[in-house]
Amino acid sequence: MTEPANKLSATERQRILDVVNSPRFRDLSPKQIVPTLADEGIFFASESTMYRVLRAAGQLEHRGRAKPPKHRRPDELVATGPNQVWCWDITLLPSSIRGKFFYLYMIVDVFSRKIVGKAVHDTESAIHAAVLITVACAAEGVARDQLVIHSDNGGPMKGATMLATLQALGVAASFSRPGVSDDNPFAEAAFRTLKYRPEYPSRFLSIEAAHAWVDRFADWYNHHHLHSAIGFVTPHQRHAGVDVAILKHRKVVYEAARRRHPARWSRSCRSWDRVAVVRLNPRDAKTAEAAA
Repeated sequence: MTEPANKLSATERQRILDVVNSPRFRDLSPKQIVPTLADEGIFFASESTMYRVLRAAGQLEHRGRAKPPKHRRPDELVATGPNQVWCWDITLLPSSIRGKFFYLYMIVDVFSRKIVGKAVHDTESAIHAAVLITVACAAEGVARDQLVIHSDNGGPMKGATMLATLQALGVAASFSRPGVSDDNPFAEAAFRTLKYRPEYPSRFLSIEAAHAWVDRFADWYNHHHLHSAIGFVTPHQRHAGVDVAILKHRKVVYEAARRRHPARWSRSCRSWDRVAVVRLNPRDAKTAEAAA
C-alpha cells in the first residue's frame, strides 16, 4: 500500500512530541501551543496534527504535572430496614412560562423506596433542602447516628446550611462522584417514574398546581404502586413491614395452585422471598475482594 506523500516522518513526529512535552509546553494543549509558536514565527504542525500524534503516543491528556482527576467511588451503603439509608435529589418541573421551572425536592428511602419527603419551590437552595430533611427526620422518628443520606454534588447538597443541618441531626452524608448520575440511582428511578406517568403535565400553571400534582403522585407511589424491585408490594407496605405477611401469603397461594395442577408447572414456583438487603453503590467483586 502506497503511503501518503505528506505523511510525517518518524523524526518529525518525535520533534512534535519533544516540543509538546517540553517544560514550557507540557501543561498546555495544542490549541494554546500552536498560536504561541506562531507569535514567535514558528510553525511545524497544525493543532489537528499535534492531537493526532499525541493520540497515537497515548499522551492526549495530562502530559505534565497535572494528573487526571480521581473521584473515588462512593462507599457502599447497605440497608436492611427502613430509615437506615435515604437518598435525595432535585428535579425540574416545567412551568407555564417558557424557560422558568419549579424545583421538586424529593427524599426516597433506599430499603423501602418510600417517598419520605417532598417539596416544591421556585428556587434551588440548601436552606429548602435542610428544612425538608429536618421535617422528614422528625416525621419518621429518625434518631441520631441512625441514618445515612446520599445525594449528588450540587450546591444545595453540599452547602454549609445543609451540612450543618445534617450534623445537628446526627445524619451522615454520602455524595456521588461529580457528573456521575449512576451513583444516585434510586432518586433517578423515582423521578423517571414520576415523569413517565400518563397524567404528568407538559406544564404546571402555578407552584400550587405543582404541589398538588406531586402530592397525588406521592400518594399513588407510596400506597398503590406495586414496585418491581421490592417484590411487587407498595413502598408503604415494605416500609411498615407488612410486606412480610403479604409475600408469605403469595407463596402459600402459589404452592397450593401447584399441588392442585402439578402438570401445569414445568418449573419451581415463582419466588416470593423478601428482598432482605438493599445496596446503594455496591462494590464489584474485585473491589469487594480487595476490601476483604
